[in-house]
Parts: sequence; structure tokens; C-alpha cells
Amino acid sequence: MAHDRGTIPVLDLSSARQPDGTFSPDFIEQLRDATHRVGFFQLTGYGASPGQAEGLLATIKRFFDLPLAERMKLDNRLSPHFRGYTRMGTEVTQGRADAREQIDYSPDREPVREYPRDQPYWLLQGHNMWPDEALPELEPAAMAWAGLMSRVGSELLRGIAVSLQLPEDYFDEPFRDTPAWMGKLVHYVGGVVEAAGDQGVGSHADYGFVTLLLQDAVGGLEVLPPGADEWASVQPIPGALVVNLGEMLEVATEGYLAATIHRVQAPAPGVDRYSVPFFWSPRLDAVIEPVPLPPELKAQARGISDDPSNPMLASFGLNMLKGRMRAHPDVTERHYPQLMKR
Repeated sequence: MAHDRGTIPVLDLSSARQPDGTFSPDFIEQLRDATHRVGFFQLTGYGASPGQAEGLLATIKRFFDLPLAERMKLDNRLSPHFRGYTRMGTEVTQGRADAREQIDYSPDREPVREYPRDQPYWLLQGHNMWPDEALPELEPAAMAWAGLMSRVGSELLRGIAVSLQLPEDYFDEPFRDTPAWMGKLVHYVGGVVEAAGDQGVGSHADYGFVTLLLQDAVGGLEVLPPGADEWASVQPIPGALVVNLGEMLEVATEGYLAATIHRVQAPAPGVDRYSVPFFWSPRLDAVIEPVPLPPELKAQARGISDDPSNPMLASFGLNMLKGRMRAHPDVTERHYPQLMKR
């Protein structure tokens, strides 16, 4: 049963399937409501092993407790693939510094050396950076979490397809073989980044498909559902995931599915917050076509209010590259000055 904490529904993934393997109509109705009306929900029963979420958060804390010199061995400016450690206050949202530091990681694959000029997104493929000597347990914990989140993201997309009266496997193809998911291990602390003020992360919508967030008990995530004029706080539920949809799903469904604006308020000075966002994303070369909606859902679609300064592209890889370049202008300037000109 979905309950409501403010405006944010809570769904239980363990109740999604019936004994015969099909989706439960009750779960699909809850999922359709959450993804259309709010664009955010919390998810329990998603299959984490006992203590896995808590253990990951504790391991992340140990990384951010390492001396800065040790963390800087993973400096993301060394990575042409936008991987590794981002220093406190150097990621940018809406042109302003965020009060956080983090590690970015994705599937570890060989870099692509040769690619067509109109496909610069292959620059994103490459190797991760990990503290193999200082904290060898971080990589296996983070990658195991990414494996679990990939399964959850895939199952949710199958449920979303059914909620749109489409075949369950409708969204499978763009994710086949080499999905370009992205994970972050994030530490916020208040009162350290003067330029950030109270901005943990500035208001934005995600540009991909499905975001799965594990947050600790500190809180600070706020959302602005479609048509709302007040921010709603997403109260932490221990071990639960916070789920939201990205702009590519919103655009593909003419606004029926909501890519909801959200932000993170920085914690109070001296307070630490840890979170693990995971972006379940298709292959870099996936091209996303409009989704055929049944007439009754199409009638409820909000239409696209595309920001002219941030045009949505059908190519997932170009969207991801654009997002990484905006968030990390120092990496772009160092490795790809020619792309900044373009």
C-alpha cells in the first residue's frame, strides 16, 4: 500500500509482482500516480542484503575522512572521462558552486579512441578511479551497489512501461549490453563553501531516465512537483531509495511522466550528510524516440516546456556529455577546450 509523507508516495517493490510473474495492478496504479503526479517516490523492499545500505554509507564516510592529499590522488581533473574525486565546492549547478565533494563512477570499460566527430559522447567511456591502497573496500562496495541499482532501475522501467499500457520490455533495447549508468558517492557539509551559501545542490531536473538515491538520516532533499508552488521535503526513511525520473522520459512522453525539479539544502554548519545517487541510463549511442501513449494518457500529458538554454536532445550520449561539461567546467577546459568552443 502506498502511504504519503507530505506529497511523496512510498512504494514497496517486493509487492510489484504477482505469483504468476506479472505486475500487480495495484502496484502499477501506485507507480503511474507517483510518476505522473509527483515525479518522485520512495521505494522499499528493493532487494538490498541486510546491512548493505548502512555499510555502504559507513564506507563512504571513511573515504571522506581520509586526508585531502589522499583524496586528491583521485582528482577528477586527471580523468578525461569525468570520473574520480571532485573537491568541495567545485561542482556547479545553475552556475553556482555546490556545498559537496564526491566520487563519480560508471561502468569500467576501455576508452574509445576513434569515433565520428558528431559522437563526442564516446569520451565519457573509460576507467574509474578508486583509492585502491588507502581504502580497498570502497570499490567492491560501490560496484555491488551499482549492480543492485541496475536491477532495480530495470525493474522500475518495466513497471513504468506497463503503467503506460506498453509491453513490459518496451524500454529494454536502449539499455541492452552496455548501459552507461552513473553513480556518485557524495558528502555534503554545511558552512565550508562560502560561495555555495545554503546550496547543497541547486535546483535542477535530472536529464536521464531513472534516478535512485540512497540518503542518510540528515535530510535536505526538497522537490517541487508539477503545478506546486511550495517545495516539499523528502523525509529520510532508513534504507529506502528516493526515486525520480529524468527529462528524457518526460520529453519522450510529452510531459505525461514528470521530471520534477529538486534541490538539496546544505546541512547546518559542521553537520555531515552522505548520499549515493545512481542514474540508470541507456547506452551512450541510444536514441530515444517518442513513446506511443494511449489516448486517455495522452490527454493528461502536460506537453514539453523546453528551456531554450537547455534543449533536450533525443541522443542520450549528447545529453549526458552536455550535463557533465556544465557540471565540471574545469575538467572540460583541461581535456576538451575544443568542445567548449563548439
